[in-house]
Amino acid sequence: MQIRLSTPKILARIEDGIGWLTFNQPEKRNAISQEMWEAVAAAAERFAEDPAVRVVVMHGAGGKAFASGADISQFDTLRDSAEAEARYSAISAAARQKLESLGKPLIAMVNGFCIGGGCATAMVADIRISADDGRFGIPAARLGVAYAWHSLRRLVSLVGPAMAKEIMFTGRFLDAEEALRWGLVNRVVPADQLETVVREMAATIAQNAPLSIRASKEGIDQIAGEPATIDQARFEALYRACFDSADYAEGRTAFMAKRKPTFTGR
Repeated sequence: MQIRLSTPKILARIEDGIGWLTFNQPEKRNAISQEMWEAVAAAAERFAEDPAVRVVVMHGAGGKAFASGADISQFDTLRDSAEAEARYSAISAAARQKLESLGKPLIAMVNGFCIGGGCATAMVADIRISADDGRFGIPAARLGVAYAWHSLRRLVSLVGPAMAKEIMFTGRFLDAEEALRWGLVNRVVPADQLETVVREMAATIAQNAPLSIRASKEGIDQIAGEPATIDQARFEALYRACFDSADYAEGRTAFMAKRKPTFTGR
């Protein structure tokens, strides 16, 4: 099922329990404009609200890039001062926050360039799978701009402070294997196998118990996040809900009957 959005440069569809979000500006290596950020937020809201969506995959169109960062053609009109940048950043940050707060697993399927704001968006994902042609970088120092606090925190949590400083200070790009060594991605696969691997992973997640996955996601995100944001009571409520759920009863019954369970998220 296709989802209608405000711009054709962001595509969204739902297929077999998987929400697909596509950055669709291949002529600019999927650079993300303000209008695209607004459409990303709308798509994320739609995926979050639909119980049929069990997992979301985001990727770039055209086979050359996941996303090459912000659309630099808008810098002179929408980001030409600190005040203008604040307005623009509020829109892009809100879109990433919608992705981050889906309450469902989010996979970044990366091929080609994953740069700047594109890298920040990929880092929001729970899992990042890269093709062997993946290229990762944050060239803020080459443009004279700064990377937002939230994105810096995610970078440090993934690669550590020393490597984060090297990435930010030099602006150099990491190839897929180096990104894997430093923990920026979960897995690297041949480019011609990328979609197959991601589809198989997403299908596996979609078939598992949604309440169990949500509890795991919430708990891990809290453990890995800022101490001030920890809400253990919220996690405990999700934990208890799993044991009171119909899915838990279905899991037990299916295990005893040696059949595949059918989970409903209730």
